[in-house]
Amino acid sequence: MKFNYYLLLIALVFLNCKNESKKQLQTLNKNQEIHLKYAKGFSIKDFGHYKILHITKPWPKAEKNYRYVIISKENAAKASFLKNEYDGIIIQPVEKIVVTSTTHIPALELLGVEQTLIGFPGIDYISSKKIRQYIDNGTIREIGKNEGLNTEVLLDLNPNLVVAFGIDGNNRSIETIKKSGIPVIFNGDWVESSPLAKAEWIKFFGVLYSKEKAADSIFNTIEKNYLEAKQLAQNVTSKPTILSGAMHSDIWYLPNGTSTEAQLLKDANVNYLWQNSKGTGSLKLNFESVFVKAKKADIWLSPSNYSSLQALKNGNENHVLFDAFKNKNIYTFTNTTGASGGVLYYELGMTRPDLVLKDLIKICHPELLKNYEPYFFKTLQ
Repeated sequence: MKFNYYLLLIALVFLNCKNESKKQLQTLNKNQEIHLKYAKGFSIKDFGHYKILHITKPWPKAEKNYRYVIISKENAAKASFLKNEYDGIIIQPVEKIVVTSTTHIPALELLGVEQTLIGFPGIDYISSKKIRQYIDNGTIREIGKNEGLNTEVLLDLNPNLVVAFGIDGNNRSIETIKKSGIPVIFNGDWVESSPLAKAEWIKFFGVLYSKEKAADSIFNTIEKNYLEAKQLAQNVTSKPTILSGAMHSDIWYLPNGTSTEAQLLKDANVNYLWQNSKGTGSLKLNFESVFVKAKKADIWLSPSNYSSLQALKNGNENHVLFDAFKNKNIYTFTNTTGASGGVLYYELGMTRPDLVLKDLIKICHPELLKNYEPYFFKTLQ
């Protein structure tokens, strides 16, 4: 009986010490939520010695959200976080990372931590010149495709963290990585409903690398540039009519009026012909309805992935019937690519909506930005 009593006493003391350690770490610091101006898909709470990153919308219609502890090695030793309370415990500093979308690349580069990237699925899609140097010297390895990551290579790389994006939360390779003990955190930047909200996800990477001030400063500059360009466009007296998208298999795909693409056009102060439509995803229309509305459109933007006027004609001969085609007034971002063919817009456009907006203003109101050279968009040749 005496032996059992001492065992119970030791267990109670040990448990009490753990609880006191966790309680002390929490009570010494205020629970302060870091302010986000636009993004709705994540939040950050700063307790001083550690932070909680809460991903509330990792993908559309997500029923599950995720909570991660971000903490240094030293403070992790003082805390007693239980793994089943959180979806991952991320130890700082992050020295080796794997990301799974080209939209994650610019944040690493802007924060000056691109050297921590060691793996990516589909390295040919990366356009950044700086990142391609790491690829060329073998520092960054190919890990397959996002929907089917090469877990053998990834586990061999043994990153501190994998930043994933999910369509519906069903990805077997992600589950395998989690079971191996490598934290996986979902990034939902693409789900946000406005250009600046998507760009604000640089703060997501800022908290991972303890570079919150740098991320905040970078975003504030992007926001300032965006709002100044938007204000400049409000002074125009005429708005060109805009057609977008193109035909594929007898269906014309174009942005709906509540999309971020449509918001960029609105902020550029143009007359996007489908600006009043609503819904999720792209509009899917037949040729006749598009032709009736947009035959005389002044400008045709983003004609899908067609890279030339001839390719656009070959895709569907009805494309040539629009005035914008006849006048060669079509602009695309498809032809602005990296060394291996990755489209720069798909990589950088989400992080730098200020550049996208300036491109649109230059195209649609050239008198406003006389010395500006479009960054993404070029005339379709």
